[in-house]
Amino acid sequence: MRKQVFSAVLHKEGRWYVAECPEVGTVSQGLSVEQAIANLKEATELYLEEFPRPHGAQPILTTFEARYA
Repeated sequence: MRKQVFSAVLHKEGRWYVAECPEVGTVSQGLSVEQAIANLKEATELYLEEFPRPHGAQPILTTFEARYA
């Protein structure tokens, strides 16, 4: 069984923390940061069972600035 490190991006919506894995596109939520990440891990593992990533596939993760009013 392979292992890979993924990113989790979280934001709060009301009382829920929403967690997204940008490399895979999975999303989950929880009432705490820890719960949201645990749920995201489970969702990502289930997704990868059905749709495994090609060996050596590494996305590029960066940041950018955007102007807004």
